[in-house]
Amino acid sequence: MERTKSGRQPQYRRIDGRWWANPQSALRVGPPMKTYLTAAVIAFGPANLIAQGVVVDEGTFSVSIDGLASGTEDFVIRRPGVGRQDALFANGTVALSRPEGRQEMRPLLHAAPPDGIAVRYQVSVTGLDAVEVQVARSERRYVATIRSGRGAEDREFQAHTDTRVLDLQVAHHYYFLRDLRSERTVHTLEPRTSSQGLITAGESSQVTIRLGRNQIQAKRVIFTTDGGVSHTVWYDRQGRVLRVEIPSLGYIAERTDLVG
Repeated sequence: MERTKSGRQPQYRRIDGRWWANPQSALRVGPPMKTYLTAAVIAFGPANLIAQGVVVDEGTFSVSIDGLASGTEDFVIRRPGVGRQDALFANGTVALSRPEGRQEMRPLLHAAPPDGIAVRYQVSVTGLDAVEVQVARSERRYVATIRSGRGAEDREFQAHTDTRVLDLQVAHHYYFLRDLRSERTVHTLEPRTSSQGLITAGESSQVTIRLGRNQIQAKRVIFTTDGGVSHTVWYDRQGRVLRVEIPSLGYIAERTDLVG
């Protein structure tokens, strides 16, 4: 295994002409399910390169479940490179408080522009339903490693040319569905539940949505999964996600940084 002169594993390794963080060196191991993934595990390059990338969107959602205020989601989507190094990176923190316990999710997605096709993904969940998931594309499949209190397992999923990661209750992932035309269907991957499926965009409509004191013109799209679950998303003219509703889950996420 590659090591530095000090004997430590290097933080970054070059793979397929790109720089990636070394997952083993990024893991900080403690008691069971006290292992935390750093935000560099799927880094495009050194952290300062990511930080200097163009910010595509950044903000905060308030989250409610079954009509009760349940937490927040902070996120940022960046595009740090051009040409062969062009990429999209979306990371965030979703902090939820439920009657059965608290949960914090830290998702980090590497996607191919402009459509946001999934390349690599990781999510670390602490508290309720603690789990760590790492997913990487390898030719025609996605290879996933899932670690929980029950142990570790490896899974494989079919990779399609239009696959988007759409993790459960991560509102900013809907940014990568923003350009789907009416009736277009794409493949989705939900890593934490180890499920794949299809989602279809319905006819969009122009509406006015209220965020705080602001009235904002928005495009509303109802997406429907192959299981018949509706996801309603409101986008502004820049393609930013303003609001997400999943009625079957009682889930609503609404932007709070654009309220004025």
